[in-house]
Amino acid sequence: MARWQYTKGLHDLGNQAYAYLQPDGGWGWSNAGLITSDAGALLIDTLFDLPLTREMLETMRARVPAAQRIDTLINTHANPDHTFGNELVPGAEIISTTACAQEMSELQPGALATLMRHASGMGATGAFLLELFGVFDFEGITLTPPTRTFDGNLSITFGGRELQLVEVGPAHTRGDLLVYVPEDRTVFTGDILFASGHPVMWAGPIANWIGACDCILEWAPETVVPGHGPITDCSAIERLKTYLTYLSEEVRQRFDAGMPVLEAARDINIDDYGDWGEAERMVANVASLYREFGDATIPSDIISLLGLMATYRSEAASGG
Repeated sequence: MARWQYTKGLHDLGNQAYAYLQPDGGWGWSNAGLITSDAGALLIDTLFDLPLTREMLETMRARVPAAQRIDTLINTHANPDHTFGNELVPGAEIISTTACAQEMSELQPGALATLMRHASGMGATGAFLLELFGVFDFEGITLTPPTRTFDGNLSITFGGRELQLVEVGPAHTRGDLLVYVPEDRTVFTGDILFASGHPVMWAGPIANWIGACDCILEWAPETVVPGHGPITDCSAIERLKTYLTYLSEEVRQRFDAGMPVLEAARDINIDDYGDWGEAERMVANVASLYREFGDATIPSDIISLLGLMATYRSEAASGG
């Protein structure tokens, strides 16, 4: 039996630490963290839109009085499903890596809202966009960037305990960080871990992502809160590292053989990860590795990659 139930809402990790989960953990359904003290609270990530973030904050404040005052917000990376709710924590110091802050400035909420308004006229790619993100509300969001940035490592003290912020990007994105709480033997991974789902590598290099796994395993935490999916332990990190190593080796063979990205993604056997969702992310991962291996012609823009992923998913559903 799993140690933690995978249900929506706030989960008590002990010692005034909490995780907020959003099943099923697929595209856009991210997690967040909360650490409290007698003086207030520290939040790790917000959610994809204002209604979801507002619901999360209301839940936290109803359960944990200290959450009425959130003085510090840590963004683990720049993806909108971890940052678009930042404006609902007014007055908080917002901490991220320098690279995260730069990338966040390039992901304007208004642009995503406009894209979704036009998705119905974008063919298969637009249909895929609506399938993934049609339930979220991107209207009226004000981008609220970090107010404090760092490179490398940053140690902060909150409520008498140390939090170690460790930059491990570029990996999933350009500016990923881990939040480790040594006293609690707990790590909040951001999207370095998609528990029970395929990771998606927008940035790379893959060696940095494997290095992030090694960093977590060296800490040997008892509790691992992923960016998406159920609360877990180091076994999920070990499995992710195995997957990333396998992926790198398999993609390299197909790159050397001259296979196109989509064909390579189809050709790689992922039966050992058949219990993971979002298999279409293989396409983005292959594309990222092809660029890493030296093919500068491989597209990196999200629309092109989503189009390829839509084709991959459609073919998989039809048995093609």
